[in-house]
Amino acid sequence: MKDMLALAGAVLLALAPGQAFASNGAALANEAAVLAPNRFVWSDDLTAPSMATQPLSIVISIADQKAYVYRGETLVAASAVSTGKDGKETPVGTFTILQKAETHKSNLYNAAPMPFMQRLTWDGVAIHAGNNPGFPASHGCIRVPTAFAKKLFSVTSVGTPVLVTDASADEGWTPPTAYDAQAMAAETASANTGQLQQVAAQ
Repeated sequence: MKDMLALAGAVLLALAPGQAFASNGAALANEAAVLAPNRFVWSDDLTAPSMATQPLSIVISIADQKAYVYRGETLVAASAVSTGKDGKETPVGTFTILQKAETHKSNLYNAAPMPFMQRLTWDGVAIHAGNNPGFPASHGCIRVPTAFAKKLFSVTSVGTPVLVTDASADEGWTPPTAYDAQAMAAETASANTGQLQQVAAQ
């Protein structure tokens, strides 16, 4: 039990270093630390004026197999995810949501359904609802539980920043912000090149 509490505390500190969480943010971080596959937690209180004006951002941790949603530096939601399997790894970097479609089918994989699709690269990497077994199993996309995908789709916009990282929550990160536009463009171009090279090599 002591080890579990220590881990939860470490995750809480790592998710927003130097940030004093609201009470619901602290509880959310504790829940995020022990999320089971195909589960999520959500506590985005837009009725609070200070929260409604905060920019939204998303962090995808490949190490944790989780997505973390922030308003400013405050954690407001978290979900289990399934990222790319061996040979089809999800590219890391800072991206923006390029396109959104509530109903979408894959152009690459037999018209596989990709509900609540939010595109990160033009060559096929997106966040969308899908099978969420608790380990990397996709062809490069970030699969999330359907209910979470729907809620996330409702609060994001084209241009919302998304950090995809190999770091785990206990290593920490800084949620991406809108002023990273130039870095995002460079990361997106690099990821697209890498993905195209992978496809060409097959």
